[in-house]
Amino acid sequence: MSLKKFGPNDVIVNTMRAHPSCEFLVYDGKVYYNNIPQMSGANTDNILCTTGSGYVSLYEKNIDRAFTNTDRIIGPSGPGLSSYTASVESAMADSEPNKFVLDTGRIYPFLIKDSSMQTFKTMRDDIYSSFMVGDIISGSTGSAYEIVYPLPNWPQFLGGGMGKPKRYQYPMSASITREFMTGAFVGPTGAGERKTCVDTSDSSTYQCDPYHRHFWALKNRLNFYGILSEHYRVSSSYGDKNLQKVNLISIPEIFFGSGIKPGTVSLKWYYTGSLAGELRDTKRNGELIEVSGSNVSSIAGVVLYDEGFILLTGSWALNDETLIMEPGAGIDKPKWIYFGAGANDKINQDNTSTKFNKIAFNLSFKGASDTQVVTVFAHAKRGEANYSNNPTYLQYGQTLLQATSSHVYEENPNRIIANTVSSSYSGYSASFKRQVYISRIGIYDDNKNLIGVATLSNPILKEEDQDYSFKIRLDI
Repeated sequence: MSLKKFGPNDVIVNTMRAHPSCEFLVYDGKVYYNNIPQMSGANTDNILCTTGSGYVSLYEKNIDRAFTNTDRIIGPSGPGLSSYTASVESAMADSEPNKFVLDTGRIYPFLIKDSSMQTFKTMRDDIYSSFMVGDIISGSTGSAYEIVYPLPNWPQFLGGGMGKPKRYQYPMSASITREFMTGAFVGPTGAGERKTCVDTSDSSTYQCDPYHRHFWALKNRLNFYGILSEHYRVSSSYGDKNLQKVNLISIPEIFFGSGIKPGTVSLKWYYTGSLAGELRDTKRNGELIEVSGSNVSSIAGVVLYDEGFILLTGSWALNDETLIMEPGAGIDKPKWIYFGAGANDKINQDNTSTKFNKIAFNLSFKGASDTQVVTVFAHAKRGEANYSNNPTYLQYGQTLLQATSSHVYEENPNRIIANTVSSSYSGYSASFKRQVYISRIGIYDDNKNLIGVATLSNPILKEEDQDYSFKIRLDI
């Protein structure tokens, strides 16, 4: 059958934007995502919740694969060597690159050190420098089997694969995190405070590293959004965030896609099951306005829609209850600067107070998911698409070939097409009509290579005098 070319109006490329809802519940030091409860099972940690129900697996790798702490290797080893430890020691003694990795029974990322200087994002420079050119830097062991070479007679294993924490392994996960930027356990009086360092040359002091790097990293972005609201600015008539207590909620991109939809952000604070206060971005300009609580219409923070950050500075009491919200701090009342306590910030009932399990936090919003969609129209015009390669298209029992040899291949020109026209009478064949059943549509590229097949849920009967157009959609 001849191929048909798409016309100028038969291929349409557009973008479909969806706004999936996302909700987090923080209670008693645990995070719950979209009301998914804790799941029991031997391999649930690998499937959806690497550490708990509030996590999402990033790549869905190592599903149902148990970690096996073996001493076997993958790759070539030295003569007579079979164990990972012995192979590493032999390679280091001969100053040879490690071209093998520890076999853990799991999928892992790896890099080979070369002149491109590629490395893992979370690997320190000094660790990377400890590898030789040609070494395989893998995620199969803790710290990617961090090894220090300079020792004269014996290798020093700082990471190894002996049950140490795994830094570059799948499955990887993501969840919201909270940072309380100030407090008695840190020392400074505000989120922008910096450490005091001493110049060894003259013993003078100067301001050096900040206590809260993430706040400093967001300063320029906060001032940039100052055109939307003065509440974004680091320093404005509403206060100086450098001197304020700041509560930072970080939302990974996997949850909101290309951005958080303005007007959908809601933060709810519960105490003993009752709503103590709620913030919403009702103006859609990033301002989080209290719509329920003790100080309605006041602005308690801002949202960075494109970046996925929420900064809270509201320090008024939501009710008259008292409890400890931060380790090492004194008794205080519920405030927006404490919102989300327990969201992967190592705060729980053990290091605060017994009242900590009386509070709960709910964060909800809608993200933005953009999907590129290709829509094509395939036309089966009248008088066309009237032949089938299905063997049942021809009457059964006919001779298909008239002559065949090493020089000739000739089909029978008198083959008869099977009559598939339905009759209203039993045992009687209706008059013959040329018709086919269309079940699949193939899509080819410019070089006539098959690149896709669209299969219909039910074959469609097409008679010779009929026109059909098929709409095919593909998400890319």
